[in-house]
Amino acid sequence: MVVCVRAVVRVLVLQAAWALGGGQVRYSVPEEAKGGTVVGRLAQDLGLEAGEAEARRLRLVAQGRRASVEVSGASGALVVSSRLDREELCGKSAPCALRLEVLLERPLRVFHVEVEVTDINDNAPLFPAALVNLSLPENSPPGSRFPLEGASDADIGANAQLSYTLSPSEHFALDVKSKGENKHSVALVLVKSLDRESMPEHRLVLTAIDGGRPSLTGTVELLVSVLDANDNAPQFNQSNYKVRLPESAPPGTVFLHLKATDKDEGINQELSYGFSEAVPDKLKDLFIIDRVSGEMRTAGQLDFEDVQSYDLEVEARDKGVPPLSGHCSVELEVLDVNDNAPEVWVTSLSVPVPEDASVGTVVALLSVSDRDSGANGRVRCAVWPPAPFGLVATFAGSYSLVLREALDRERVSEYEVEVRAEDGGAPPLRASRGLRVPVSDVNDNAPAFAQAVYTVLARENNAAGAELARLWARDPDEAGNGRVSYSVAEGGAGAGAGSGSGWRPASSYVSVDAESGRLWALRPLDYEELQVLQFEVRAVDAGEPPLCGNATVQLFVVDENDNAPALLPPASASASAPGSLWAWAAWGAPAGQVVAKIRAVDADSGYNAWLRYELWEPRGKGPFRVGLYSGEVSTARALEEADGPRQRLLIVVRDHGEPSRSATATLSVSLVEGAEAAPSNYSEITLYLIIALCAISFVFLFTIIGLTVIKCYRYSLYGDSCCTGFCGVRERCPAELYKQANNNIDARLPQGLKYLFYPVLHFMFS
Repeated sequence: MVVCVRAVVRVLVLQAAWALGGGQVRYSVPEEAKGGTVVGRLAQDLGLEAGEAEARRLRLVAQGRRASVEVSGASGALVVSSRLDREELCGKSAPCALRLEVLLERPLRVFHVEVEVTDINDNAPLFPAALVNLSLPENSPPGSRFPLEGASDADIGANAQLSYTLSPSEHFALDVKSKGENKHSVALVLVKSLDRESMPEHRLVLTAIDGGRPSLTGTVELLVSVLDANDNAPQFNQSNYKVRLPESAPPGTVFLHLKATDKDEGINQELSYGFSEAVPDKLKDLFIIDRVSGEMRTAGQLDFEDVQSYDLEVEARDKGVPPLSGHCSVELEVLDVNDNAPEVWVTSLSVPVPEDASVGTVVALLSVSDRDSGANGRVRCAVWPPAPFGLVATFAGSYSLVLREALDRERVSEYEVEVRAEDGGAPPLRASRGLRVPVSDVNDNAPAFAQAVYTVLARENNAAGAELARLWARDPDEAGNGRVSYSVAEGGAGAGAGSGSGWRPASSYVSVDAESGRLWALRPLDYEELQVLQFEVRAVDAGEPPLCGNATVQLFVVDENDNAPALLPPASASASAPGSLWAWAAWGAPAGQVVAKIRAVDADSGYNAWLRYELWEPRGKGPFRVGLYSGEVSTARALEEADGPRQRLLIVVRDHGEPSRSATATLSVSLVEGAEAAPSNYSEITLYLIIALCAISFVFLFTIIGLTVIKCYRYSLYGDSCCTGFCGVRERCPAELYKQANNNIDARLPQGLKYLFYPVLHFMFS
C-alpha cells in the first residue's frame, strides 16, 4: 500500500514538473559528433529513477526516416547513433532541430524532445568552377567592372561569412559589396589600361575565406584574355566569280584576280587571301592563291576527262584579333582539248619464255584505249623491235604478243619490248608500254674450261690440304643447268725408285672441291718420289640430262732443299766410322799435292744439290786445304816435322739450297816418311787429273755448242706450247728446262764432274 502511494506521488510530481517546463525537453549537440556521444540524460530529466527507464520501456517513436539518436536502454540517456550532418539535415536553415517523441509505458505517456544540431566549420567556400575565362576588349577604359560569381559555403552563421582577396595585379582590383547576411557582389575592376601586344592574357587567383575558427578557403583561377578591337569583316566586290579555262593551260596560268575591302584601319585592314577550310587538300594542290595580291593561278595540270568544273570557296581574312573574314565562291569551268594519249595495258603476261619455245607462242595479251573521242580516240599499234616478237589483233582494242623467231638464252637472256600506240589526232599523240620478257634456260650447253691444259707448280713438302690451284669451267646456262661440280676423273703417275711401289692414281695425291674447283693436296708431295703428275678434271652441270667437260692438269713438283748432303767412302782411303776418314801424307811433300778426296751426294736437284766443301778445322795457316767444289784435300805448303805425326781435319759439305743443309766429315791424315806413303794414291790422283782435264775440255766444247743452239733456236725448239702450255707461265720455262738438265746430269755423269755443269746451266737458262 505504501509502495503504491509512493508511485502515485512520483507520477504527480513528474506531471507537475512537465507542466511547469512547457511539456518539452530540449538538448543541443554539435554536428559530426561521434556515435555513442551522450546528448542528454533523458530518463533523469523526465524524473525517472535508476532502472525505471528500462522497466517502463522508455523508447523513441519512429517517425519517417531513421533518427540519428537513440535511447540507451540501460541508462535511459539519449545518445548519438549515426553521423549527424547539419547541412544534410537542415541545409541553410537555422536553427536545425530534431523533434522526437518519447514513449513511456505503464502508465502510457508521450513526451516531446527537441535536439538542436549546432553548426561547425566543416565546409570550405566553393566556387562554381575551378577556372573562369574572361575576354576583355583591349580598349576597355580604366574603372570598367566585370562581375564575378562569388563562392558559396554550406555552413551557417559566422562559419559562412565570406571575405575575398585577389592575387596582386597592376591592372586589376577586386570590388566586394555586401548584399545582406552572408551575401556579396564580387566584381573585377580594371585599374590600368590593357595592352594586348605586351601581355595578351592575365592569370589571377580569387580566394574566398570563411569566418570559422580555423577558417577555410576556396580559390578560382581567372584567365583574362585581351581582345583586339576589330569589328568589320572584309567584303569581296563579287560574291560569285565564274571563269573558263582550257585543260591545256600550263601550270602557273593566272585566271582570276580577287579583290576585297575592309572598313577598319591599320592592321585590322590588312588582308590575306586563301581557300576556305572546306576546300579539299587535293584542290589546294591544284590551284594557288597569292595571299597578298589575291591572284589565282593553276599549280597542276587540268584534265577535262577527270573533272569538268571546280567550285572553290575563297576567303579574305584581316589581321585583327580575333581575325574576321569574308567569303566568296569561284566557279571554274574546264574546256576540253585533245590532250589524252593512248593507253596500253598488259592484261596477261606469260614469262619467262623457254628458249626452246615454238614460233607462234603467245607471250602477252594487251589492251589499248584512248579517253578522247572521234579521230582522237582511234589508235594504231606496233611493236619495237620488230623481231623476235610481233603483234596480232584479236578484236577491237585487244592484241596478242606472239613469238616470231626462235630464241637463244645464251645469246640474249632478256628482251625489252616496247608496244607503241598512236592516235588519230592532229598532231597525233603517242604512248608506249615496255615489257620485260626474260628467256628461261634449258640445258643445252656443256661446261667448258678456260684452258684445255692447266700447268700447276707445287713445292714439295707442301702441307696436306694446301691449295694448289683453282680451276674454273664456264657454263653459260643458268641455275641448275649452269651449276658446275668438279671431280678428278682419271690420271696418275709412277712412284719414284725409292718408294718401292708402282703406279698410283691421281686421287691419292690431290682432290678437287666439287663446288669451288679448288685443287688441293691430300698429302705432302716429295720431289724425289714424284716429279710430274698428270690427270683429268671433269666438270659436270646439274641439268637434266647433265652435260660435262674435261681439262688436263699437269702438276709439276718443285724441288725443295729437304735433303742434306750424304758422304760417300773414298775409293782408296779407309774409314773406321761414318764421317771418319784416313789418309797418309809424306813429310816434305810439296804444296798442292792431293792426299785425299771427300765424296758426297745430295738427293735434291739443281742448286739444292750443288755442293761446296769447306775446311772447318784447323783454321788459319794449316798445312792442308780443300777444294771448294772438288772436295780434294791437298797440301797448302810443304809438310814439316813440326806439323806432328797426325793432322785431324774437320770438313763441312754444304749445298746451295735456301736454307742450306750440310754434312761433316772428319779426315785423319798421318804424316810418314816419303817411302811409307802409298804410291797408289799418286797414280790414282794423276789418273783423276787426266780425266778431269779431258772432261773440262769436253764440257767447254759442249757448252759453246749448246749455248749457241739454245740461244738461237730456244723458242723454235720448244715453241709456245712449252712456254705457255707446258709451264703455264712463259718466264718459268727456262727454269723447268734447267731442272730437267740437272736431272739428266745427275743420272748420266759421274759425281765428280756433274758439278762443273751447274754454273754453265745457270747461265744458259737464266
